[in-house]
Amino acid sequence: MRITRAGWAVMTALSTLIVAVSAKYLDFDPAGFFTQQRATYLSHQLPLYVHIFGALTALLVGPWQFAARLRERRPRLHRRIGVTYLLGCLVGGVGALLMAPVAYGGAVSGFGFACLAVAWLVTGGAGLRAILDGRVTDHRRWMIRSFALTFAAVTLRLMLIAVAAAHLDFRTSYTAIAWLCWVPNLLLACWFTRSRRPGAGAAA
Repeated sequence: MRITRAGWAVMTALSTLIVAVSAKYLDFDPAGFFTQQRATYLSHQLPLYVHIFGALTALLVGPWQFAARLRERRPRLHRRIGVTYLLGCLVGGVGALLMAPVAYGGAVSGFGFACLAVAWLVTGGAGLRAILDGRVTDHRRWMIRSFALTFAAVTLRLMLIAVAAAHLDFRTSYTAIAWLCWVPNLLLACWFTRSRRPGAGAAA
């Protein structure tokens, strides 16, 4: 259950890139919103910016929770980053729940984003509960699952780029992406963190 250096580097680079690109939304410039949803976003600015701020915070600091050297040599810093990450998830998740009913694509995409928000909050809460109970391995499992959901911000944007390049119908594609940006992430994280028999795989 150990993330390789290469995997960590790619994850961190992509997360940082998406944060840098998405930070433009924090300048309250309506031109930054995609055309189809601009009016809706402008009429729901408070929950929108709550979500953006929380999600970008979680995405920016999240990868550093998986840096083994930092975790082993600076445990206090690891805990502080962890608190910041979980607060970002909480704020971002609440904002996402408030925005889900008005998501572009209608009820199907809205329900997809609402499920993502609930799963995000649940995995973060489970990770916190595990570490407070002293269950370190369970904590690591839940935090990997949590960040897999945070990483949906990356997979969503990569999928949107692919949709634009392939000239697919945007509304139909966006409705599907509301699910595809996070369900495979979570399934992969659950597989990666599955319990293994002694000797069947690498130690956690």
